[in-house]
Amino acid sequence: MKLQALLLAMALALAPAACAAEDTPGKGGVKEVCHPKKDKAGKEVKGKDGKVVQECKKIRVRKKLEGTEIPEKK
Repeated sequence: MKLQALLLAMALALAPAACAAEDTPGKGGVKEVCHPKKDKAGKEVKGKDGKVVQECKKIRVRKKLEGTEIPEKK
């Protein structure tokens, strides 16, 4: 009985650490993506210094899950 309680306590203590790992599939980081800003006519908008203005967004990048191939029917 004590052994089962000890194992249960260890499993509960280690579960959050295993779920928080960043290298597991489905978890990821934040990446910033920038594109040139365009007006209604579709031309690029330039700033005061003559450079093209960038629109930047932060997106979440996730790792893809690896799967097994589906065999073709014969």
